[in-house]
Amino acid sequence: MTVKLDAVAPFLAGHGRVLDRRRFELMQGSGRAEEVLAAVAAYRNPDGGYGWGLEPDLRAPESQPGGALHAFEVFAELGPVTTPHATQLCDWLESVSLPGGGLPFAFPVADPVASAPFWTGADPAVFSLQSTAFATSVALRVAEHDPAVAAHPWLARATEACLRAIRSIEEMPHAIELNFAIHLLDAAYDRYPEVDELLTKLGKFLPDNGIVPVAGGSEGEALRPLDFSPTPGPARRLFTADAIEADLTRLEQGQQPDGAWTVDFASYSPAAALEWRGYATVGAISVLRANSRLG
Repeated sequence: MTVKLDAVAPFLAGHGRVLDRRRFELMQGSGRAEEVLAAVAAYRNPDGGYGWGLEPDLRAPESQPGGALHAFEVFAELGPVTTPHATQLCDWLESVSLPGGGLPFAFPVADPVASAPFWTGADPAVFSLQSTAFATSVALRVAEHDPAVAAHPWLARATEACLRAIRSIEEMPHAIELNFAIHLLDAAYDRYPEVDELLTKLGKFLPDNGIVPVAGGSEGEALRPLDFSPTPGPARRLFTADAIEADLTRLEQGQQPDGAWTVDFASYSPAAALEWRGYATVGAISVLRANSRLG
C-alpha cells in the first residue's frame, strides 16, 4: 500500500478546514458525528441553506446550490446518524426551486470577491441540470438512512426535473454536467425503473478509457472513471474493470510528499486552493476505502 495515512493529519492541521479535519477524524474512528455536524453548521444560514465558502470557489455568504451539495455530502457520510438540518436544507431548496422543480446554477451574490466568475455570473432564472443533479444526487444518498429526507417533496420534484432533462439529452453534454447526471442516476436507481435505460444512454458519451476532458477547464483537466463512479454501484457497469483498476491505481499513487492529494482544476483564491486539497484528500481516502484499497 502506497498511501501514508499518518501524513494526512499533519497536512490538514496546517492547511485544511476544520470541517475536513473533523471528517478525517471520523473516518479514522477518532472523531464523533456531532463534531462534524458542528463544523459544517458554521457554514449554515438562518434560511436553512449553506454558503460562506462551503463551496471553496464561492466565498460569498449567501445560501447556494453548491453549498447544499457539500452539506449533503457531510450528512451522507454521517449515516446512520441524522440531523434536522438535512430536512431544513430540503425546505430551503424547495423554497428557492424554479417552477419545474429544478435549481439554477447559482443565486446572486452581493460581493463576488474571491469567487469564481461562473458562480457569480449565473442566471438565477435558468434551470441547470448540473446544479440540480449535484444537490439531488447527494440528497438521495442522505435519504438512504434519513426517512424525513426520503419523504420530502422537494426531493421527488427535483429528481423528476433531472430525469426530464436527462431524457432530452441528444448530444454530448459538458463533462461536469455528464458527471453529475450519472451520479443522479446511480443514486436514483432503485427508485425509478427508467434509470437503467438512461444510464445506458449517458454511457454512450463515455470513451473506452472513461476519461472525459473538461471543456473550458485548465490544461489537462479531465473527469475520470472514479469521478463518474466513485463507489461500486449501478453506474460502475459503464466502465471496464481495467479502466476502474487503472484509475484506482492512479488515485492510490496520487498522494503528494506533503501528505495530501491535488486537484487538476483552477482555484479562485489562495484559501480555495488549500481547501480544495484538503477536500480532495478526504475524498481520495473515502473512495479508496469504498473500493477496498485501504483498510
